Amino acid sequence: MSESTEATNLTELIQTMEQMEREAPRVSVDDIVDAVGRRSFGPLLLIAGLITLAPVIGDIPGMPTLMAALVLLVSTQLLAGRKTFWLPKWLLNRSVSRKGFDKAIHALKKPAQWVDNLLGMRLKWMTGYAGIRATALACLLVAVAMPPMEFIPFSANGAGLALTLFGLGLVARDGLVLSLGFLITTATFVAILMYLF
Repeated sequence: MSESTEATNLTELIQTMEQMEREAPRVSVDDIVDAVGRRSFGPLLLIAGLITLAPVIGDIPGMPTLMAALVLLVSTQLLAGRKTFWLPKWLLNRSVSRKGFDKAIHALKKPAQWVDNLLGMRLKWMTGYAGIRATALACLLVAVAMPPMEFIPFSANGAGLALTLFGLGLVARDGLVLSLGFLITTATFVAILMYLF
């Protein structure tokens, strides 16, 4: 799937992942970014969220922090008005095993169809210029908070769910899903504050 035919739902994004080169024993961040395109804020957010949530990949120590770095860099560049996203080589070169990646993608296929049936073009004003910038700012805050979340039980899952909802909302142009992302973000930060204090 090329940048000109960007994914419009979760199923299409998973199909994009499945069409990637399958011979290499590992899948790098660079492979994933190339597959979804370097102009694709929504799909990149969605992938970061899904990887953080995935039981096979997301449980790898340091993976939530790695995804936080990806989200932080992309969100900052979107807020700065860049059309394409630059990522450093140290991030692009990070990788996971092909076996684990394929297992996680396969596990997402059935839930993806169910999720896609729930999506629609609602509250479209939230997916306009101001809404996308507000989403980018919320994602930036989530990304900054994600590294310490690795030490707070279940908080990284809240961050992953928020990023997934933000990504889904942008990909499907569904403002209602974006609203749920803001709600989960708020609930996650409240839960963290209650845990700390």
